[in-house]
Amino acid sequence: MKLPIFIADAFTARAFRGNPAAVCLVENKLDEDMHQKIAQEMNLSETAFIRKLNPTDNFTQSSCFGLRWFTPVSEVPLCGHATLASSAVLFHKIKNTNNILTFVTLSGELRARRAEDGIILDFPLYPTYPLDFHEVENLIEMAIGGTMVQDTHYSPDTRNLLVRLCDCYNRSFLETLEVNTENLPKIENSGRVQGLILTLKGEAAGQTPDFDFYSRYFAPWAGVAEDPVTGSTHTILGSYWSQQLGKQEMRGRTALQFHFYLSNFKLMFLL
Repeated sequence: MKLPIFIADAFTARAFRGNPAAVCLVENKLDEDMHQKIAQEMNLSETAFIRKLNPTDNFTQSSCFGLRWFTPVSEVPLCGHATLASSAVLFHKIKNTNNILTFVTLSGELRARRAEDGIILDFPLYPTYPLDFHEVENLIEMAIGGTMVQDTHYSPDTRNLLVRLCDCYNRSFLETLEVNTENLPKIENSGRVQGLILTLKGEAAGQTPDFDFYSRYFAPWAGVAEDPVTGSTHTILGSYWSQQLGKQEMRGRTALQFHFYLSNFKLMFLL
């Protein structure tokens, strides 16, 4: 069996930078267990599988495909950087002729559109709900020790816990914070939490550049200690920070200094 596999570095124009994802083009039906075996072999945070939906489809001219994402240990319902990588492979390597691609996924239909300076992904927006700090106190203390927390929210759609650090901290504090992820799956093993988002309000106006919020993401439950640049968490961060800041257009920054632009809850990723 021959299976074309690409390694695409998302969020960068330079080799060996950004956040890499493997992208597999599936011409024919693939045995279910092969997805996980290939992802384990790739050993990247995400491996994406693009499949044709109909026998007459082809990767150059068709505009709608199936898309699944796997970490080395499990399938996940949504992944931003691997969707971006998949779009880039189809647009730039396979030379797909369409300007808009539709992906049928576990999270519904996602769209990727060519832009002058990148690719725009149309992702869902997931609401978050306040969560009593004491319900997750042990988990947070294991992860970040005595770091002061301003707010805790939960996303039932994605099973992500959002922890907003105290506004007294700055970007440098978040980026250099040592986070203990090794024992988190032991502290929380009910299945309720599958990911931890640490986020911080942007600094005062006048900073160059100016960002509305910063974030880092940890998913040891899925075999990913820290995902350095994750698009999917912005489907949650966009919802949370829009309510907190009263804005619908925002700029976010991740731990690896990559920028996300959120406009009416569409994510713009610059390659």
